Amino acid sequence: MSARAVIVTAGGANYGSLREACRRVGVDAAISDDPKRIFAATHVILPGVGAAGHAMRGLRERGLDRVLKLIAQPLLGICLGMQLLFDASEESERTAEPSETIACLGLLSGVAKRLPPAPSWPHMGWNTLGRRAEHPLLADIGDDDWFYFVHGYAVPVGDDTLAATNHGETFASVVAHGNVYGAQFHPEKSAAAGRRLLTNFFSLT
Repeated sequence: MSARAVIVTAGGANYGSLREACRRVGVDAAISDDPKRIFAATHVILPGVGAAGHAMRGLRERGLDRVLKLIAQPLLGICLGMQLLFDASEESERTAEPSETIACLGLLSGVAKRLPPAPSWPHMGWNTLGRRAEHPLLADIGDDDWFYFVHGYAVPVGDDTLAATNHGETFASVVAHGNVYGAQFHPEKSAAAGRRLLTNFFSLT
């Protein structure tokens, strides 16, 4: 695989495990916030953990919000990184309750909202995907494949949803629009199914 990938440092993410997951599918991904390296990559990954407000502040301080809006190559947001691709988030930095809406990258239409308290909050553990559209990103991935989730906020199902998952309510778990893709779960922690999704992503042009 000839991909030249960059994992964007969005703050607080476990970049090492994601980089190792990329290596397992034959891609040596650099970890960088250098705009030149990001623009030169064939594929860009935006991971993230923590709160949307903190992550967006870090991206803006380094000018990476503008960079991510300009790139034309495939961009994959993972977990919080997926939520940052949307218009906004209701996630507070200080509490588990919704706060004022935090503006995000606006590459996809929608707002990340708090999941319901039942059956448990946050959504943590293994779950499946319900396919809503055919797409190369989901090639050889079935409804009986399991993926690992850790999140308390999610984006409602919308026009760009490729697959949805249910935990108290149904939310978008895989999205795509143009060169922008998102996975609410962690492919680097999702065993063979996660490796398949990463392989599919690196095959996109």
